[in-house]
Amino acid sequence: MDQQLTELISDGVATLTFNRPDRLNALSAPIMDGLLEALPRLAADPAVGVIVLTGAGRAFCAGGDVKRMADEPDERNAPDAVARLRARMDISRLLHEIPKVTIAMVNGAAAGAGLAMALACDLRFAGESARFVTAFAKVGFSGDFGGSYFLSKLVGTGKARELYFTAEPLNAAQALALGIVNRVVPDEELAVATMAFAQKLARGPRIALAAMKQNFNAAESGSLAELLDREAESQVATGRTEDHKEAARAFVEKRQPVFRGR
Repeated sequence: MDQQLTELISDGVATLTFNRPDRLNALSAPIMDGLLEALPRLAADPAVGVIVLTGAGRAFCAGGDVKRMADEPDERNAPDAVARLRARMDISRLLHEIPKVTIAMVNGAAAGAGLAMALACDLRFAGESARFVTAFAKVGFSGDFGGSYFLSKLVGTGKARELYFTAEPLNAAQALALGIVNRVVPDEELAVATMAFAQKLARGPRIALAAMKQNFNAAESGSLAELLDREAESQVATGRTEDHKEAARAFVEKRQPVFRGR
């Protein structure tokens, strides 16, 4: 069987690619189990500064494999079904929380759980032909992988509910206007633009970027006082890093700093 999730590390960027192009990269057990293994490992890898998630072929990820669902017996009422799904949904938590910048490079369709995983990433770059759809209502599902949480944070609860209730698709321009994606580029430039941006971040002050990510995550649910405490702690901690000292020297010497993640 072909590897359904591929991994490539280059210039500080780890690229994880859904690799079922014949099924529009619909999720499978090997893909989800592969992500659950790869994300914590890459988070701990000092050679990796940024993780890019993308899809092979003409889609990012079509979400759940509806054809398989139709062909197989209904096991959703099995006692372990909720626990099994919940364990796999931890993919979204990892994308959101690991101390590395995560970027979804969206080529083609991002639907259902595939959309939710893209939303769980820190940033989203999209090709002009990208399409975004919650999709769950079309197949009688309520939604999983944290999509309702992440979409509400990005567009507000009213718009998020509308997109879930109606499952109306969005094109790349509409997604950009709503703040769902950070950048839209021509399809043929998507990989180059995304990787150039990812490599730039990977060369940056990784300890500081990880702390920034933690601060933003804390800001989503904590109080201002709690966030100020966290910011004070992380600001002092990053000020003690070699990266900060190198950046200060580079500023005085009028040169570009060389960050080493220490």
